[in-house]
Amino acid sequence: MSDRLKVGVAGVGSLGQWHAAIYSSLDDVELVGLFDVDAARAAQMAKKYKTRAFPSLEELARHVEAASISVPTDRHLEVASVLMQHGVHLLVEKPIACSTDDAGSMVRQAEEKDLILQVGHVERFNPVMHYLEKILVSPGFIEAIRLAPYPPSRANAGPRGTEISVVLDLMIHDLEIILHLVNSDVKEFHAIGIPVLSETEDIANVRLCFANGCVANISSSRISRDKIRKIRVFQKNTYVSLDYQNQTGMLTSKSGQKIKSERVPIEKGEPLRNELATFVACVRGHNQPLVSGRHASAALRLAVAICEHIRKGGS
Repeated sequence: MSDRLKVGVAGVGSLGQWHAAIYSSLDDVELVGLFDVDAARAAQMAKKYKTRAFPSLEELARHVEAASISVPTDRHLEVASVLMQHGVHLLVEKPIACSTDDAGSMVRQAEEKDLILQVGHVERFNPVMHYLEKILVSPGFIEAIRLAPYPPSRANAGPRGTEISVVLDLMIHDLEIILHLVNSDVKEFHAIGIPVLSETEDIANVRLCFANGCVANISSSRISRDKIRKIRVFQKNTYVSLDYQNQTGMLTSKSGQKIKSERVPIEKGEPLRNELATFVACVRGHNQPLVSGRHASAALRLAVAICEHIRKGGS
């Protein structure tokens, strides 16, 4: 491995462009090049970040040691397979895939080739999460809400992310986080959701009941006027309310007969930059990622089960 890790980006649309921007700013990384099915877009981004636009995915694969994949979810397996055939370590944007079969195939390929496979559940790198993990003992009830405006139309494709349900597009962030925090099997769940502007669900609500007694209520919508990403966690004598977007929060706790509320000490940071820097470090040290392919696959299995339940009538 070279002194500067040779990295590429496959897919430089609304999110992939930020991967390119961050990689180009990291001291221990060389942004070797980009690939996008829209050659003009790839050329534009390559010029902006002073790198090369490759004419094919295979050509990019031959020149890099690691890469981010930020293409539509239904193409994740196809693109990942090409890159892994060339021994490239991967950071795949969430969700890991559209189906559990595709996710399983990606995990198997990475393990067979001894490659790092990290999945872009970026909220795990939010400073809010670092604080929450420190104070958490035994959560009894969790409430998560994630709202976003409907994505804008694109010239050659539908609005970004609407090829999949809001459960896979937005809610999966909170599913992965809650599975991590609770660390218990889901005993049962109840879910409802409807399509409004898309062919798939645009708004959904899920209640998860865990084997250890914890309950989580999760709401997600991509037809909101406002952007909201918040989580509230209740445990004995403690209640914490955290805002992922603004990286702020309040802690309410009981000591004796007194109840006090205080702002939580969160050192703000850029989650995507933290995520990509951690990916680079994992590749260099060949360390297990914070969100591995297997972790992401567990969240996907739950998300897919929720979608299937909703389409059978929900409850």
